Amino acid sequence: MPIIQVSILSGRPAAMKQTLLRSLAEATSTSLGVPLSAVRVILTEVAPEYWTVGGEPLPPPKIPTKE
Repeated sequence: MPIIQVSILSGRPAAMKQTLLRSLAEATSTSLGVPLSAVRVILTEVAPEYWTVGGEPLPPPKIPTKE
């Protein structure tokens, strides 16, 4: 049973996160040849102030909007 763990900055809409989770599960199922029902994906959201690069906090994510 593959387990995928993903960390992203918080602030994205639920629909966007669901799309990510589904895409990761499908890609894992296809690439490893395992049933989709056997794939587990764990999404962890981290507040931007707790995520740093080079010791500096990241700005909030830029969320694309549908126009």
